Amino acid sequence: MPESSGNLAKPTILVVEDEAPLLTLLRYNLEKQGFRVEEAADGQEALLRVAEAKPDLILLDWMLPALSGLEVCRQIRRRPATRDLPIIMVTARTEDQDAVRALDTGADDYIAKPFAMEALLARIRALLRRSGAVPVKGRLVWQDVVMDQDAHRVTRGGRALHLGPTEYRLLEFFLQHPGRVFSREQLLDAVWGRDIHVEPRTVDVHIRRLRKAVNGDGEGDVIRTVRSAGYALDVE
Repeated sequence: MPESSGNLAKPTILVVEDEAPLLTLLRYNLEKQGFRVEEAADGQEALLRVAEAKPDLILLDWMLPALSGLEVCRQIRRRPATRDLPIIMVTARTEDQDAVRALDTGADDYIAKPFAMEALLARIRALLRRSGAVPVKGRLVWQDVVMDQDAHRVTRGGRALHLGPTEYRLLEFFLQHPGRVFSREQLLDAVWGRDIHVEPRTVDVHIRRLRKAVNGDGEGDVIRTVRSAGYALDVE
C-alpha cells in the first residue's frame, strides 16, 4: 500500500483502542459509513501498523497499555513519512489543559469520552477533507508563500513547508482572504466547521504551529495577531 491510500471512496482509518466493546462499536459504525478499518490494541502495535501501511487517519486512545497515546502521537510526528498523518485523540480526560496538551503533542483534533458517534464521524470527515482526501484545483499566492492546492504542497521563498492538515487548511483560508482579520470564532467556523464544537483556544495552538512551520530563520512573521480581534495573513 502506498503512503496514502489515494482511495477517496474508502479511506483507511486505524483505530487504536484497548477496550474491545468500544473497538467493536467503532468498527461497525465506521464501516457502515464506508471507511476501511484497521485495528491496534496498544501503542506498539499501532506504530507497527503505521510503519507497515500508512492509514488515512488515526483514531488514537490516550490511555493505552505500556505506551500511551501521547507517546504514540509524538513518535508518529517525529517520522518524516508520518508527520502530517491526521490524528484524532480520544480521551476520557475532559480538562481544558489536557485537550491543549494533546494538541501540543501533535494531535490534529480530540474528542472526549463518552461521545456521540455522529460528532466523531463529523470530525473524521472534516479532518479527511482538510488532509486532502478531496482534491481541490488551484494555486494561491501571497508574497513569497505559494500553495499548490492540486499537489497539496506549500512553499515559502521556494522552501518546502511541512504542514499538518489543520495548519494547511488554516493557511489556505488565510491565503483566500489576505489582509482580512478573522476572530477565533470565525476561524473555527471556517476551518473546523459549524457542526463541531472546538474550544477557541484550539485556534491559538494551531496558529502557533502554523507560524513555526511557515516562518523560517530571518523571515518575517506572515501571521499578524490583532489584539482583541484575531488573526490575519499580513505583516506588522
